[in-house]
Amino acid sequence: MAEIAPQLLSGNEAIAMAALDAGITLGVGYPGTPSTEILENLSRIGGEAQWAPNEKVALEVGIGVAYAGGRALVTMKHVGVNVAADPLFTVAYTGVSGALVVISADDPGMHSSQNEQDNRRYAVAAGIPMLEPSDSQEAYDYMLEAFELSETFNITVLFRLTTRVCHSKSIVRSRPKPLRQAHFERDIKGRVMIPGYARPAHRRMREKLKQIAVAPLMDRLTFETGNPESKKGIITSGITYQHVVESMPDARILKLGITYPLPLERIQQFVESVEECLVVEEGDPCLEEAFKFANIPVEGKPEDFRFGELTVDRVQQIITRNYKEIPPPPPGKPPQLCARCPHRIAFSILSRLDCIVAGDIGCYTLGVMPPFEAMDTCVCMGASIGVGLGLRHALPTDEARRVVSVIGDSTFAHTGINGLVEMAYNPPTTGHVVLILDNLTTAMTGTQEHPGTGRRLDHSATRQLDFEALSRAVGIQRVHTIDPTEDAEAYERLIKDSLESGELVVIIARKPCILTEKRIARLEAEACLAEQPNND
Repeated sequence: MAEIAPQLLSGNEAIAMAALDAGITLGVGYPGTPSTEILENLSRIGGEAQWAPNEKVALEVGIGVAYAGGRALVTMKHVGVNVAADPLFTVAYTGVSGALVVISADDPGMHSSQNEQDNRRYAVAAGIPMLEPSDSQEAYDYMLEAFELSETFNITVLFRLTTRVCHSKSIVRSRPKPLRQAHFERDIKGRVMIPGYARPAHRRMREKLKQIAVAPLMDRLTFETGNPESKKGIITSGITYQHVVESMPDARILKLGITYPLPLERIQQFVESVEECLVVEEGDPCLEEAFKFANIPVEGKPEDFRFGELTVDRVQQIITRNYKEIPPPPPGKPPQLCARCPHRIAFSILSRLDCIVAGDIGCYTLGVMPPFEAMDTCVCMGASIGVGLGLRHALPTDEARRVVSVIGDSTFAHTGINGLVEMAYNPPTTGHVVLILDNLTTAMTGTQEHPGTGRRLDHSATRQLDFEALSRAVGIQRVHTIDPTEDAEAYERLIKDSLESGELVVIIARKPCILTEKRIARLEAEACLAEQPNND
């Protein structure tokens, strides 16, 4: 095989290349920063990739691929694992016939997220091995290891990234693997998790974890660097390893590429070989707690360093115990809705009408910023409808009539539909108003497609989810569609009349995002040309 020239790749690009080189059957996920570019790049370089309506569905599709003996990669950001947790915990019991690797792209510092949860906790809670790369080359290499690990032990593998690893670039040397053919073999007791089958499956899962803890890959993923004569030891993993090497190159470092299950015997030997051992990790003290639980004497970081991203300067403070205050970076320009966004007007109207606004995740979260300040809650994807209904149920009538749920089109397809079913099933006495701001894309994460656009990940045409028909199908009688830019006064009257009606109302304000107007026009023109008869 001809040698492939090294490339400068981001972590996300490296993972896409590794998935292709591993002979992946399907990559599936939901766009979410910092994971989005993985599937986009996989599709671009020739892999089979698709967006699902949400992370739970994506994982369930991936499970089906892996049950069939194929190789599946499922991608999401850290909060997406919350959505996918139900099938994740059960597939840990069932195991897989092929390979199933689930990406959790964590966001320390909350660059584009509503929390900075540390998803290393999920590996322990679900009983699933977790790998953590520290740069693009490791992202590539560890992804190949993850597929091998999953197939060898018939187990799901969690692959944890962080924002810095996803988006930072380094040199990558690739090594393609042979393709794998999918094939289904029936295993009722192993795949159907009724209690009688689930109890022994749980025991099998725990036994696999014990076997993994002493498997040869532990030696490949755990190694020492730095000064072998140093009596000061540091244990670290992920992107923090890079910070440790840069800030303290003369220390003796044990780098963990797999953080669950842990190679505790190797860790114990390392700690015994130094006079003091410090655990440097970003986020929660997961490693520190695990070592101390195993009676391995280590020292961790101060509580203040649990928050936000670690940097070289912050790591040096932890190592030297010199906790001088580091000046914060200069404040940047606060994010705002685009100046020409056709949906800015919605927040102007809601502000003028003094509405109580249950908001949602996406571009429209920026409605909370000046000059609108027209958003009162934002919890998670799809929560606007449920939270709005709860407000309606609890508030006095005069306040309840002011409540509006605002949700974007991609978010509505993600987890808003169930909220609409709840609205029809348990209607508040004052009615409720749901405003779907439909810009025909998933704008906040980079204008990806979703079921409501009528196009797949690669922009090829597919069936389009009909929000109007869906709303009526679940039992909403009053469904209105409006172009928010045509008549601002009519738009405001519609919202005001809907609030005063005391009925269940869905308003779909549809106008494409300005960033996708040209692309949508081009795709529609191409579709029209394709439909025209060939007279040659």
